[in-house]
Amino acid sequence: MTGQPAPSPAPPAPEPAGGGAQAVARALSLLSLVGRGGSAGSGLAQLAAATGLARPTARRLLLALTEARMVEQDRHTRRYHLGPEAYLLASFAAERHGILHHARDSMLRLARDTGDTVLLTVPQGDHTLCLERIEGDFPVRTHALMRGDRKPAGVGAGALAILAALPVAEADALLQRTAPLTEAMAPGLAPALIEDLARARASGHALNPGRVVPGSWGLGVAILWPDGRPAGALSIAAIDSRMGEARQAELTAMLHHEARLTETRLAALETQPERNIA
Repeated sequence: MTGQPAPSPAPPAPEPAGGGAQAVARALSLLSLVGRGGSAGSGLAQLAAATGLARPTARRLLLALTEARMVEQDRHTRRYHLGPEAYLLASFAAERHGILHHARDSMLRLARDTGDTVLLTVPQGDHTLCLERIEGDFPVRTHALMRGDRKPAGVGAGALAILAALPVAEADALLQRTAPLTEAMAPGLAPALIEDLARARASGHALNPGRVVPGSWGLGVAILWPDGRPAGALSIAAIDSRMGEARQAELTAMLHHEARLTETRLAALETQPERNIA
């Protein structure tokens, strides 16, 4: 309850089979889940269940992460959040690995020039994650995808653009694996995505004609690493009345331009000389 002192941590459990390496893997799994808890944080029971750990083991590992300042526990809600050291390390990694760091200027330009909502989506296993959302000044907006939302592969214009950039066999297998999830979201969505994917491959951009939320349309273009793999996608979301064919062509050209600029910045990372940090 709010205001009550934190429960005393359980005595250290015996070292699990596998030794220190397994303990590190479990701690990192907990750290990843805490990070995905967003601003609401994550409770101990939730984290233990998600990792399959006993609660005393999860608590012990979280205590170690807290002492390293990678995690912190809100003293009122008792929920766990990423700590200041995690933030600091992420800021160090942003220039090399943070696609948001390299795409933000493009997102701001697109939002300013179109007036619509601009989204950055990144692949995450069989899902995609909305990493950022920047809104333009048009007063009527769509809220089908928010920052931090995680969707099955192919659901949404950015996710579909990422799927279309994958090798055909890989993308088709991914879409087949996630079909039960997409059908649970909306009956008929899984077969519709197969058709949308074929069109995206042919056109070089993805169109979501209100598949998930009626009236909420989106256009997406993949951002590629130098080896051709998708790093993410830029997309524009708007109400259907702002997505006529003529404007679709205009918006798609803008998305391609900004995606190529972001790709150039990502490619430069792989050509930089090694720095002497000794």
